Formats: sequence, structure tokens, C-alpha cells
Amino acid sequence: MVYQVYLRSFADSNGDGIGDLAGLRSRLPYLAWLGVDALWINPHYPSGGADGGYDVVDYRAVDPEYGDVADLEALVDDARRLGLRVVLDVVPNHTSDRHPWFQAALADPDSSAAARYHFAPPSDEPPNNWQSLFGGPAWSRTPDGRWYLHLFAPEQPDLNWREPSVAADFEETLRFWLDRGVSGFRVDVAYGLFKDAGLRDNPGSYAPTLFGHGPEQAMTWNQPEVHEVWRRWRAICDGYPDTMLVGEVCLADLEQVARYSRPDEMHQSLSFRLLKSPWATESFAEAVQSALDAFGRVGAPASWVLGNHDKERQVTRFGGGTVGTARARAAALLMLALPGSAYLYAGDELGLPQAAVPDEAKRDPIFFRSGGTRAGRDGCRIPMPWNASAGVGFSPEGAAEPWLPIPAEWEQYAVSRQTRDGGSMLTLYRRALALRAALPALGSGDATVGTRGDVLTVRSVGETETVRCVVNMGAGTVLVPCPGSVLLASTARVHHSAGSIALPPDTAVWVTED
Repeated sequence: MVYQVYLRSFADSNGDGIGDLAGLRSRLPYLAWLGVDALWINPHYPSGGADGGYDVVDYRAVDPEYGDVADLEALVDDARRLGLRVVLDVVPNHTSDRHPWFQAALADPDSSAAARYHFAPPSDEPPNNWQSLFGGPAWSRTPDGRWYLHLFAPEQPDLNWREPSVAADFEETLRFWLDRGVSGFRVDVAYGLFKDAGLRDNPGSYAPTLFGHGPEQAMTWNQPEVHEVWRRWRAICDGYPDTMLVGEVCLADLEQVARYSRPDEMHQSLSFRLLKSPWATESFAEAVQSALDAFGRVGAPASWVLGNHDKERQVTRFGGGTVGTARARAAALLMLALPGSAYLYAGDELGLPQAAVPDEAKRDPIFFRSGGTRAGRDGCRIPMPWNASAGVGFSPEGAAEPWLPIPAEWEQYAVSRQTRDGGSMLTLYRRALALRAALPALGSGDATVGTRGDVLTVRSVGETETVRCVVNMGAGTVLVPCPGSVLLASTARVHHSAGSIALPPDTAVWVTED
């Protein structure tokens, strides 16, 4: 289990309203208690501040808001003593417009730095029809009239990976952090980097789709040359024991996603099908089976995601309130029963809903680039509630206001309250992770997927035990055969007698087969 830490929102140690490395370090015992294996930290680098740290100014430093390199080294050391590994986020598709390379490219169009980005000569129209994922054209002008490419915000110019010095510099960055004891990297936009060499028009423009980027963006994503980058990065990581690469690969075709996890490329590439599937038996079954098949064909483990810093919190996504919470609890048991790696976004173990953020407090460029038609991602990035105090324990007493407003009612989700509640979401996750660690069938068994009406079943076979995860995704209670024993249920309202279980709606259960 990998636990994703949105650093700015996790724990503030110095009272400036911003989470930092010292705050995260103080909360490492919580992660060890929860039962996770590793933590992935969203970008900690000096940044232009345009996109939550994903516009990087210096890849081999720490933003002073978060601490310094010594703080990160101390974090890695403490984590290792607690049995936790630390994975960093690396952002190779683009830099900040404040990066020294881009500043040099602006000053001199003929410089070597200019070759590290995608520039086009002055003209009345952009070079092609490519669109930014944050809204609007993917091309902006420089002060001297040139066009430059940014598939995200204008403050995030895309790098030109056909320029060898770009690859060489990033390889140096990997070694810099690996030498400081980190256990690997989550690679942002791993399906990007290379663009069509002729900058040809896309056959269609960007539009959100159910499962990610498809053929309508054939010229901007998933170019074949990108796989050679991951082979080089894999060779570097192979020189450091027990390290890993995991790629963010948001492509519609899971067969293509799995190719990034071939034996000589990344160790994992994230599967987002569960995160983007509606609460329905066939959708979830297809999401699981297609991932098992695609990754199985390349001999790689699947990686499962129900939430992250870019998507609406799952409690809200699944319907909100009591219903959304019940479904999120059931989905947690399903994910943790699947073979492969599971990724847990900080706060999902508390059952946090998507927060309503006033427009005047929003920070996300998606909101501003869309003219307010898209809410943006601020609502899933609200600081963590640690206790039932006025500031929910995110910052010390007397601190500045948090960088995003914390809803007053979030005291009810606080870690301190949930640790004392045997029926809380946090308690459910801790029990599930303990069972997953104790029973090899969970997380590493051979899984088969089946459906019957509104019931989804995943049967996992280990060397010494077989465990079934049964999920009722319908509106009525169903009877489920249970010849063995109940290991864990997502609600206390599960009744087991006479070889069967009365399984309420929006409920999951783990059962053994005797």
C-alpha cells in the first residue's frame, strides 16, 4: 500500500498555514500505525506556484516553504526506521516558466536553452490546434512574438525531449535523490514528454472522456520514443536496491498503459479505471478484469487507485452523504482485496468528502483558465483534520490561516476521533491493511472476477487460503453463500448464519473458503 501525501495539506509544523516536511516527519508514526508500506510525496521542489508545485524551478532542491534538503534526508531516515519507504514525485514533461532554462530561452532565441522547449516563429495563428488540459490553446506568445507550447498552464512550458541535454539533466536529478536514500519516483505525465515531431494537428481537440486521453490527442501523447526514456531510467534505478518507478499514464487504452510496465521499463503504471468508474457492477467488474488482463500480459502487477489530488473525493463521487460513505467503505475493501499495489490518497482513509471552496479562495489554474466553468481541484486538497480543535490540528496554535479554508464541520472526521471509534472509516482501513499484510491471498493471490445481478465477487487464491471479496452494488439486500468465516465487512449490518450472508446495499465483505 502506497500512501499519497499532498505535502502542502498534510501537516504544518511552523504555523505559516502550509504543510511542510517537518510536519510530515512528525506524522510518520501515524502512517506506520495505519499499516502502509510507502509514502509518495507530491512535488516538494521550488516552484513558480502556478499549479500546486507541478511547475518546477529547481529539481534538485526543496522549496523553502517546505524545508530544505536536510529535512528531506531526515524524513527518509525516520521513515526507514519505521519500515516506510519514501517515493518522490518527478515532473519531466514541463518546467516552470521561471526555470533558468526558460528564462534563458526568453532572453536569447538562439541559445542552447531555447532548444530545450517547443518554440515556433511569430505568426498570426498558433502552430497547430493543440489544446491545454487546463482550458484554451496549448500555445502562448513570448514577449518577442514567438509561440511556445504548454499542454497545461502557460506557466508550465513543455520540454523538448528530442534535445539530449534534457534527458541528461533528468538522469542527474534521479541520481541526486537516490543518493539521498529515496526509494523511487512517481513520474508525472509519463505518457507525455515526446510530441509529434512535425507538430501536426490533432485529429480532435481535448475533451474529458471516461477513461482518459484517446486517439483524438494522438499527436500530443504516447509517442513511441517515450519508452526509451523509461528504459534508461529503469537502468538507473536498478543500480539502487529496492527502488521503484511508477508512472502516471492517463490513456484510454489499458493495453497501452500496461506497456509502460514491461520488464525493462517502469515497475508500475497506474490504472485509473476504478477511480473513473461509476458505482455499477458491470463498470467495476470491467475495470478490474481489464486491468488484470492487460498487466498480466506484460508480467507486471496492476496498480489500483480510488482517489488522488486531481479528482473529486470518492465519498462525493459515489453520491455523497451516507450513501457515498457506504460505497467508499465498500470500494476500499474491494481495492485492498485485489492483487497488485494499492494507492491511498491522504484523507480518503478518513472518509473526507469533496469540500466546497469559495471562488475567492480557489488556487487551481483549471478554475481560472476555464473562466469558472470548471470547479478545479481545490476541494480535494483541503488540509488534513488531525484533531477536534478549532484548526483541526493541521497547524500549531496561533498559526496563520491555512492555505485553503478548512470546513468547520471537518472536526467530525479528525484522526483523533476516528481512532477511538471502532466503526470509523479509519478503523476499517487499519483492519483491512492488517489483514492484507497477514493473508497473502489478499494483494498477491490469483484473482478471478465474477458478477451476478448487482453482486460483484473477486475470488483470490493464495498458497494457503482463499478469500472472496463480495460487493453488493444494488439497492436491496442479497443473500450470499458463505461456507467459511467472515474476515471483515464494510458495515456492522452484515448478518452471517446457516452458511449464508445477508449483504445490505452498498456493502462489501471479505470471507474465507474453508
